Amino acid sequence: MKKLLATLALGLSLGLGVFGTASVATAQTAPAAVTATAEAKPAEAAAPAAAPAAAAPAAAEAAPVPVPNKADTGWMMLSTILVILMVIPGLALFYGGLVRSKNMLSVLMQVVVTFSLITVLWFVYGYSLAFTEGNAFIGGFDRLFMKGIWDNVAGTFANAATFSKGVVIPEISFAAFQATFAGITCALIVGAFAERIKFSAVLAFMVLWFTFSYLPVAHMVWFWMGPDAYASKEVVDEMTSKAGLLWQWGALDFAGGTVVHINAAVAGLVGAFMVGKRVGYGRESMAPHSLTLTMVGASLLWVGWFGFNAGSALEANGFAALAFINTLIATAGAVLAWCVGEALMRGKASMLGAASGAVAGLVAITPAAGNVGLGGALIIGFIGGFACLWGVNGLKKMLGADDSLDVFGVHGVGGIVGALLTGVFNSPSLGGPSAMGDWVTMTMITPDAYSIAAQVWTQAKAVLLTIVWSGVVSVVAFKIVDLTIGLRVTEEEEREGLDISSHGESAYHG
Repeated sequence: MKKLLATLALGLSLGLGVFGTASVATAQTAPAAVTATAEAKPAEAAAPAAAPAAAAPAAAEAAPVPVPNKADTGWMMLSTILVILMVIPGLALFYGGLVRSKNMLSVLMQVVVTFSLITVLWFVYGYSLAFTEGNAFIGGFDRLFMKGIWDNVAGTFANAATFSKGVVIPEISFAAFQATFAGITCALIVGAFAERIKFSAVLAFMVLWFTFSYLPVAHMVWFWMGPDAYASKEVVDEMTSKAGLLWQWGALDFAGGTVVHINAAVAGLVGAFMVGKRVGYGRESMAPHSLTLTMVGASLLWVGWFGFNAGSALEANGFAALAFINTLIATAGAVLAWCVGEALMRGKASMLGAASGAVAGLVAITPAAGNVGLGGALIIGFIGGFACLWGVNGLKKMLGADDSLDVFGVHGVGGIVGALLTGVFNSPSLGGPSAMGDWVTMTMITPDAYSIAAQVWTQAKAVLLTIVWSGVVSVVAFKIVDLTIGLRVTEEEEREGLDISSHGESAYHG
């Protein structure tokens, strides 16, 4: 216990050390400033957006101060609860059922404690570095320890921008929603090196990776100054230059294809290589110990994912409804695709395959949820199902890594497929809502002006940057942890099972 506490203290000090090293190109100058995040798309539909919205120009100072709509606020709180459901118990049970019984509790612990750790770090410094104005790669320090959320002088809460002009939500509701995104992203990684890593090593790695990979990628993809900042054509270039790098490029990521799934999958794959294969891998049976629990976990993931995707509209509006139904139809399509693929390959469709297909569809539709029409969502689901089936079979063998629970095969492959196809089916000529062409007048790119090739290229650049960024950070982070506390347990402890050797308890008795 003393060793674990010492490790946590070391990890926190490493994470907090970023305070003195991160560079900030610009600082917020207006106390009432509100930031936001999104992709270049409809004001009502984009990736999880923002923090405090940019101050209105002097000419509009007399305009009424926006007041949060209670329905929007309630929807954001419900969506946050749904994402928590995805992690605890959804992801925990999905992963837990897939490992051997002697490692059940270790996986549950890694998921629950990782989520808790990241939630704390999020409110200490993570939110500020992801969603306040800084430079194209990282935010600033205006919200350290969530300072400024409550205005003691005015006696009011700060508001956050959405994707509609003059529409806001309480900033604390946005911060809580985004905390769950950070938490589940880190929790996803543990599936890649399950059954052989030290518990203390997991936590130390998460502090480093969250600080230097998740936060910069989230800022690059989702941070912008909000629709109200685009008050006139004269300020467009200035406002855009303050956004995250990938937002400036025009990359579309409605709810986390790059930020969450590709980011986590690359970290997991690196971990699978650097931690090494499980003892007996390829020679001994390592079949899931409870597909029943895996099915329960997958079902909870599907239910919770409606908050994950539809909540990313930040308003209870049509784009939330679009993301909602796309999450339903794409996932159903992926389940069918996986089952068909398995039947063709092996002659039988399995329960594990159906559950995996559901997760594959959820992953693939995430970046596209509010960015494509229903037909596009169904196609993305089908392609995502088949692609991820290949990812956990053919690609996994090609890579040769012991990715225990197929984190890269599902989240990496599914995230890449979804991100690229978003650029295709966002096209209005293919039933998509198109992207925002002018934030000043709130007009969309017309069908004849939309270029599928150009948008897919932008999506591909975003995917490649995320892969490289997460890959480099992961290698360095795992190496630091290996040199300081070591990555994996001894062979004796691994054979005994991590439930007993790492936590002194057992999931099952008798």
